[in-house]
Amino acid sequence: MIADDVYRRGRAGLPSWIADSHGRRTPLPIARWMGGTFATAADIRSDEASIAFCTGPTLDLGCGPGRLTEALTRAGVPALGVDSSSVAVEMTNHRGGRAMQQDIFSALPGAGQWSHVLLADGNIGIGGDPAALLATVRGLLHETGTAIVESAFEIDDRTTTVRWETGESVGEWFSWASVGVNALYALAVAAGLQVRRTIESNGRVFTELAVHNFERGIEGV
Repeated sequence: MIADDVYRRGRAGLPSWIADSHGRRTPLPIARWMGGTFATAADIRSDEASIAFCTGPTLDLGCGPGRLTEALTRAGVPALGVDSSSVAVEMTNHRGGRAMQQDIFSALPGAGQWSHVLLADGNIGIGGDPAALLATVRGLLHETGTAIVESAFEIDDRTTTVRWETGESVGEWFSWASVGVNALYALAVAAGLQVRRTIESNGRVFTELAVHNFERGIEGV
């Protein structure tokens, strides 16, 4: 699995890239994903801003090497990371977090009971269908729960075909979505979620989405 190779390389301080079907090739932010001594002070401040939303049991979807799952756990917040990469899950567990290897669109533990679901690092793009992903997230949240979603400023909403590449191998093509703040607002409403607040930290944008109770016409808080 190419993701396993990417995370192994990241652990060794080696780069990997994401390429799209238009021929563009961009370095993956693997140092930020790794966290700890690999991350910059600004990266760490942004991560702290994102997890400050999480005060109760949190599901970290697409957790990667587990820096956020670990940080939540160390802060005393029950957290579970989910990732399709066995290496990412092993790294998360090794650093003191708790993670499971699973497709995030499959049945996950605690559905309907999570206080928070975290979609950091642009993971709103997983699967190339942010509307379907937000509907999945809504089903995971408690009626008083919130989703914390990292999006972007400049773009609106687009889906592209991409693949991960290392120095030795390339992965399979897969669909990935990029979602801007304005597009996220409309997608949230369609999924039964409501924007509560948006913050910016070091050029990264985090939006808190609360479950909305349409029958009462009020936010489910």
